[in-house]
Amino acid sequence: MIRPDHARTLHLAHREGLILPNAWDAASARTLEYAGAPAIGTTSAGIAFALGYPDGQAAPVEDLLDALARIVRATSRPVTADLEGGYAQAPDGVARIVTRALHLGVVGLNLEDATDTGTLRPVEDQTLRLRAARHAADTLGVPAYLNARTDTYLVGFGATPTKRFAETVRRGRAYLHAGADSVFVPGLTDPDTLRELRAALGGPVSVMLLPGGPDAPTLLRAGASRVSTGPALMLAALGHTLTLTRDLLGPGTPPATPGPSYAQVQGWFSRPPTAH
Repeated sequence: MIRPDHARTLHLAHREGLILPNAWDAASARTLEYAGAPAIGTTSAGIAFALGYPDGQAAPVEDLLDALARIVRATSRPVTADLEGGYAQAPDGVARIVTRALHLGVVGLNLEDATDTGTLRPVEDQTLRLRAARHAADTLGVPAYLNARTDTYLVGFGATPTKRFAETVRRGRAYLHAGADSVFVPGLTDPDTLRELRAALGGPVSVMLLPGGPDAPTLLRAGASRVSTGPALMLAALGHTLTLTRDLLGPGTPPATPGPSYAQVQGWFSRPPTAH
């Protein structure tokens, strides 16, 4: 089910400044929709954990695609998928995975330049992969939102902040030139640096909310076009479950249900997702 209409909606949401919560399964996707999210991202870590694997392309790609299909079916919102490194080494392999994801109804794509060993791919290599992803989307007639992630800040690239910033600019410009719609820089939380990066790139920048960092409106005002949650929502849900279970196994306190009731969630899945 190819959804070019959802892709156009996703582009519009970025132009307005997008706060993007990340889902890890069908239930979380439907919950985010009912909370009012205009679009839904996926978290690679969250999906991997839900499937019983560590993050970092350890889950079988078929399992990942199945999870994406369930998330897309569960919501009427545009879905942008974290494809990590594209689950392939060569550009044509990345294009095949992108094509399969778009056929599921996904309309946004995250592709990162970090390798499984924590190093960064050569810029020339990553630009070829991004061009292949863009060509795959164009071939299907889907104006997919391509979010090119660089891990310069996550891996602490360079010996100084100046070198880290310069490398981020170098990579970001190359990725935008290769067809990316925005440059995703997880680990960057300083509003002043974000403002400078946005000006230096001359294109949209996406960032991730991090514990102890600025809130989403602050990051949007500093120039971010998109602020996502990554695995934070899933980790919070696991933390809540951990606390409730310890209370149950200790003093025997019945699990509290501060969220939706059984009947409400049953209702969500007893009818197709619709706009709210």
